[in-house]
Parts: sequence; structure tokens; C-alpha cells
Amino acid sequence: MSVIAEELLPESLLETFRERAVVHDRENTFPEQDLADLRERGYLRLLVPRELGGLGGSLLEAARVQRRLAGAAPATALSMNMHLVVTSAALHAHRLGAESVRSILEDAAAEKLFAFGISEAGNDAMLFDSATRAVPDGDGFHLTGTKIFTSLAPVWDRLVVHGRVAAAREGDPRLVFGVIERDEHVETLDDWDTHGMRPSQSRTTRLDGAAVTAERVLTATPVGPNNDPFVMGIFGAFELLIASVYTGVAQRAVEVGGAIATTRRNATKGIVHADDPDIRWRLADAAIRLDGAVLQAEKVLADLDALGTGESGTGTSDHGPRWFLHFSGVKSRATEAAIAAVDQVLRASGGAQYFRRSELERLSRDVRAGLYHPSDEESVHASYAKALLGEIGSPR
Repeated sequence: MSVIAEELLPESLLETFRERAVVHDRENTFPEQDLADLRERGYLRLLVPRELGGLGGSLLEAARVQRRLAGAAPATALSMNMHLVVTSAALHAHRLGAESVRSILEDAAAEKLFAFGISEAGNDAMLFDSATRAVPDGDGFHLTGTKIFTSLAPVWDRLVVHGRVAAAREGDPRLVFGVIERDEHVETLDDWDTHGMRPSQSRTTRLDGAAVTAERVLTATPVGPNNDPFVMGIFGAFELLIASVYTGVAQRAVEVGGAIATTRRNATKGIVHADDPDIRWRLADAAIRLDGAVLQAEKVLADLDALGTGESGTGTSDHGPRWFLHFSGVKSRATEAAIAAVDQVLRASGGAQYFRRSELERLSRDVRAGLYHPSDEESVHASYAKALLGEIGSPR
């Protein structure tokens, strides 16, 4: 574990978060005190360069911090992921010379909380298209549309959104990305009542002419996949930090399962479960899956950090046209490994873990939210098939 993770999240604070997580899950409420504690420790400034007033952390360090936080309060970690995705994307684009993102880093240094309003119902293209309309007004744009799964919905200060702009000539659409603030043109619904990750309060957000002023426009891109630095930063950080959260949830499950195995007895065999070969195999299988998930994620995280700084270290790589494949592949493999690992721990830990008083019961619900984050299994497989076989129907 990195030093910065232990400094930001000492064990005593993690235990407090873990106790609160039980209450917030039961009451379906946002963990505002967790946010206050994290803000006080500089969490919002983690990925802001030191020269701009931040902690100067890397994306790799942020992922390690998030794994640690997810082991105590999964929904708090998932919520804070959204702020870290925005600041990470800004850091990546800033390193590559994009001036428009500097305001994000400066706002984060001033303790402003960012959220992420990109997801839309039925929009499988995600970052690369939008059903939200962006209408130019001479001083930026006004956006109208509905965003779903807006984590940090009750508390954000700034929201990064995108919308489709009608092009000057027909058939040449483009997207605009920018930052909005709360006003009468932004409505947050109280509609979050879910199976897991309940305290994240990732509610629906309706935009009705919400203003993105000219100075808050971050970038404009064509519709469809592209290598815009800010968009690439969002995609990479989102996939890799999501992978880190669910890996952290599963690592905690293995820890809890190991503790259960050392005290739970098999009355028939007259041994503790830690000495039962079947139980040992299940817990080992869970640990093996997570080791692989951590190692592959940390490799791509280090590579992405190196790409931004230009200071590649031993073993780092520029993945060229395969960056987006690696981002989505890591997310897919890590979340599937996390779900499988938690299931193995449940199978090893007995019927008591079916009760709501069990931490494993809550972790088993929280980890399944990974199924619903992009990139989903269908899009990951479609992307890899295209890279391997070309477009469907293309000449062979």
C-alpha cells in the first residue's frame, strides 16, 4: 500500500467509515460526514499538481487510495471516484498542454467537488455521442437532456456534462464537453433506491437549458471514438478507478472471509474451517483472482501516468491504438473477478452471511453494481472482436 493512501486514510478513520456504511446502506442516505472527513484531509486535491495547490498524486496512487477506501465504505469510494475521474482527466489533458482544463484543477485545489454527468438512458456510445442537446448562445451553450447515475448528486459543486451540437453543415455533428453549476436549470431527482451502492445516491439529473459558459467549455470533439486528451483521460480514469473500487470491495470480502474461517467450526469434521481443504480452496481461488486484477490494473495505471508526464519508467508502455481496449478490458476483467471472488467467499462462509447484519451480505450487493458500469461485457467483447477480426462483413 502506498504511503499517500495510509496518510489519507488511517485505519482509525476507515473503521469509522465502515461503521457509518452500515447505517447509510440501511437508511439509503448519502455519507456527508465521510465527505467532510475526506475534504478535511485533502482528498479533493489528491490529483491536483503541487504547483496548483494540490497533493500532486498520480493516477496509480489515486487507484490505491480508492481500493483502500472501498474496503471500508464501498459507496463512499464509488461516489468519490466521480470527482477523481474528472480531476484525473483534467490532469491528463493538462500534462498534454490543454489550457481549458486548468480551471478544473484550480477549482479542485479550492475544495470544489466535481461530479460526472455523462450517462444517458439508451446511449451505449457513452462519451462518444449524446442525446442531450447543446444549443450555442453566443457565450457558450445551453444544454437540455437527462443524465442518469449522477454520483454525488446531492452535494456536487460542479458537474461535467456533454451534449450534441448541431453542426454548421448537415451530417457533421459534434459534441461539446463543459462544466455547469447548480441553478434553476438543473434538477436533481430523488429516485435512488437500489440493490447495492445505496449511499452513493447516484440520482437522475435533468438539464433544462443549463448554461456552459465559454470559459467553462472544456473541449469539442466529433461524434464517435476519438483521442481528444480530455475524453481519453475520462475514459481511462473511469475504467481504471472503477476497477480499483470493485477490487477493493472484493479484497475486503476475502479479509472478512479469512477471519470467519479461523473461528467457524465444522462440527462433523471437528475442525475449524480454516483447516478444511474445500474452504481453503475457495478462499485461495478468490485471492488468486484479485491478485491478477490488481497487477493488470496497476500496470495500465502506471503506463497512463507515464504517457501524461512523458517520463516513462522501466516496463511502462505506450499502447497506441490499443489504449481504449486496455482500459475497457481491465475494467471488465477486474469487476468480473471481484464478483466471482466475493461469491467464493460467500460460499465459504456459511448461511449466517445471508442475514442483513452481515458485512459480507452488504459487500455482495455492492460488488454487483460493477455489472452496470460501462464498459459492459457486450461492448468490451464487440471492441475486441473488431480489433481481432475487423468490422462485420469486411473483406477478409
